[in-house]
Amino acid sequence: MKTQLLTLLAALPLGLAASCSSLDYGDPEGVETVSIEFGSTDLQELAGGMSESIGDSQALNYIDHSGKGDDKRVIVYFGGIENRTSEHIDTLAIRDRIRATMLQSGKFRFATDDQGQDEIGEQVRFQQGSGRVDPAQAKAFGKQIGADVIVYGRLISIEKEKGSSIESLGTRTKDVYYQFALECVNIETGEIVWADIQDIRKRERTGIFGR
Repeated sequence: MKTQLLTLLAALPLGLAASCSSLDYGDPEGVETVSIEFGSTDLQELAGGMSESIGDSQALNYIDHSGKGDDKRVIVYFGGIENRTSEHIDTLAIRDRIRATMLQSGKFRFATDDQGQDEIGEQVRFQQGSGRVDPAQAKAFGKQIGADVIVYGRLISIEKEKGSSIESLGTRTKDVYYQFALECVNIETGEIVWADIQDIRKRERTGIFGR
């Protein structure tokens, strides 16, 4: 009995060490292979490909019309990206990454989205009605830029799974295909002036003792 107790006590530090959690930082640009579900690498790949494609579009070099002024850069309103997959994917993160890259390129100007409009509205109402802001400096509605084009799209997925069998030696295979489509439409004419599709396929093989 005493020998068994000593053995148990000796094993405790090892068990405790194994059960302790750990935390470390990884490369945010590194390839994520934790699971087959949509992840950070997929977001970066799709957003990066779309940003490059729309930035290279000759149709979006400039748009001119009366009232545009000297700056002929295309003014963009970035609409929604519909999630048609079976996963809970924050498509706003995809949109934000594309929009930031486009803005930093210096080629485009952007009209604010609904969240920005809400923030602007709250601030204008404060400046106009609070009595705390110098009237000469208070901003008013009616002077915002109007977008030339709107960008919107959708993300879909097709999932296939093959169960384990004798032929596969107990290995289960899951395949997920993602298709990300974006299009850019001239608001005044309704013409689609740019469109592209980016694809990703992922495959996961799980053995008998896998998850």
